[in-house]
Amino acid sequence: MYEDKTLVCKECGKEFIFSAGEQEFYAEKGFQNEPARCKECRDARKANGRHNGGARREMHDAICADCGAHTQVPFEPKNDRPIYCSECLKNHR
Repeated sequence: MYEDKTLVCKECGKEFIFSAGEQEFYAEKGFQNEPARCKECRDARKANGRHNGGARREMHDAICADCGAHTQVPFEPKNDRPIYCSECLKNHR
């Protein structure tokens, strides 16, 4: 059985709770290590593009095949497949 643990964030030094539910989730996913950062610091790293080695994802301009809006996609658009803006993509899922 899992019990809540108090951990210290290696980024900001604040204590945070690694809940029993989170521990169970980590175990189900096969994660070997406990989180080293609190949720706020993890979210900040993701927002700054730090989750992929510090490299920002290159975005490419495209035009939505449905509505004609200008949009950006994280891959090089090819003419063999339609590109959709995020709003139109919801209708194609």
